[in-house]
Amino acid sequence: MSSRIGDVLDRTFGHPRGVLGRLGGAVMAHGNAATERHVVRVASPGKDETVLVVGPGPGVGLAEAAASARLVIGVDPSEEMLQACRRRCGEQVAAGSVRLAVGTAEATGQAPESVDVVLTVNNVQLWRDRAAALAELFRVLRPGGRLLLSSHEKWLPVTRHELVGELEAAGFTDVQSWVWDPPGAMASRAAQLRARRPD
Repeated sequence: MSSRIGDVLDRTFGHPRGVLGRLGGAVMAHGNAATERHVVRVASPGKDETVLVVGPGPGVGLAEAAASARLVIGVDPSEEMLQACRRRCGEQVAAGSVRLAVGTAEATGQAPESVDVVLTVNNVQLWRDRAAALAELFRVLRPGGRLLLSSHEKWLPVTRHELVGELEAAGFTDVQSWVWDPPGAMASRAAQLRARRPD
């Protein structure tokens, strides 16, 4: 892939900014909505739980999680996407049930053992250092906390079976993986993984 194409993709989807970032956000909101909602349903956050959404993009999954969790925290490296989240979740942000911050999977800015659930959709392929990211997500989860990761299967940086091994190497247990076909003719098959931080 040429450097120029890579830069355009980064400005549109990786670290959305400017006009391309807004366009990318609209594409993500439409194209990922079913998967975002599915991931929240599978994670099933409780009313007393804190959820961390890594790379919430325009906030579809953030809003879905906020409907059931006590607190939802969204971290994204893109201020453009955080603004989109503020627009989508304005009432919850004002009420304090949704918090937003600049951050990445490798550096969430959250305290150790402070969240019950971590969700990340179509984001793992953007992580600069997967081992560091998985260590960070393990660090912020409370004992017994759970991680749910979903990605377009075709964009996974490694096979989902290799990703299972990476999760186990990071200390996660009860790791499960499967594929899910979102509804819609244009939808892309998702590879999904669920894991726990041991008690």
